[in-house]
Amino acid sequence: MTRRSPARLIALACALAACLTTPAVATAAPDDHTATQALLDRYRSQAGPGAALHAGDRAGTWTLSSGTAVVNQSRPITSDDHFRIGSQTKTFTAAVVLQLVDEGAVELDAPISRYLPGVVTGNYDGDAITVRQLLQHTSGLVRDVRDAAAGSDGTYALAELVRSAMDERAQFPPGTAQGYSNVGYLVLGMLVERITGEPVGTAITERVITPLGLDETSFPAPGVRALDTPYLPGYVGGRLGPLFFWVEATTAIELSFWSSAGAMASTPEDLAAFYRALLDGRVVSAAALAEMRRTFQPADVYGLALTRVSLSCGGSAWGHNGILPTGHNSTTLVTDDGRFASVVTNTNIVNATPSAVDVLDSALCEGQS
Repeated sequence: MTRRSPARLIALACALAACLTTPAVATAAPDDHTATQALLDRYRSQAGPGAALHAGDRAGTWTLSSGTAVVNQSRPITSDDHFRIGSQTKTFTAAVVLQLVDEGAVELDAPISRYLPGVVTGNYDGDAITVRQLLQHTSGLVRDVRDAAAGSDGTYALAELVRSAMDERAQFPPGTAQGYSNVGYLVLGMLVERITGEPVGTAITERVITPLGLDETSFPAPGVRALDTPYLPGYVGGRLGPLFFWVEATTAIELSFWSSAGAMASTPEDLAAFYRALLDGRVVSAAALAEMRRTFQPADVYGLALTRVSLSCGGSAWGHNGILPTGHNSTTLVTDDGRFASVVTNTNIVNATPSAVDVLDSALCEGQS
């Protein structure tokens, strides 16, 4: 996704008189989460004004926070704070596509041209790119939209987003490699709309969000940028020595530009509930879930909008990450035995050590021999 250079961000921050230090406030953690809290604190010190972790298992939940949700304040991030989930949206989109597969309306290995004739054209062959390849990032479609035209109201139509990308050079021939593509998931959004006859956000809401009771999860209508309250402000910026420079970007972008690839909002609690329901077989059939978990070889990491992460305590967890120029960065992981962890920070800085996955691993492995 689009990023600005740190130097440019710092210059912008200073120009806006937003050169602010962030209070190093951490909420106390129960004794049994001390190690994970320490790791979360270290992650937050690299990643942003604040960070939070919501975790647990079938027996209960717990939440840790570090830093602050709002710069120059001391407000912990909570498990019910709303934020933009970025590419975690892809798992919701994929779930609807797999429901359509379950219903016999879509075939995974059918060419996308069967359902969207004349859409995947130009530098691409819609007869050679399958639905599975779009879901698995093996289609070869370019990663990002670059020059789509907004409508008169400043919003973007899915068809225009996809059309504008068809003259971009392919990453590789279909099926020969794996290369992340937001454009591929915009095509899948068009597929959902063509088959269901509804806007993709409506289909996701009616088929996934409402049935699971995810009351704090939403797909924004075009032009809607505000988050429900309570919400986690997002910041962009960078570090200069001991100082951070933050500019709030919570409502800075038009979300219809990301649509079915990254526009949704949720909370740590709802995200954990969604992935737990998915892995428990309450969203798609067992056969469809097995397809989602079938990873592309030889990397053996990414399936159909599900990422497999090996845990230090053994076994694996499944989930997805999400980052958006609104200044939100999050990842949710769930294990087959019901352990879950969702981490969020209020900036889109990604090169932190320890990483978000390190924090999640610590949470998921607590008490595991």
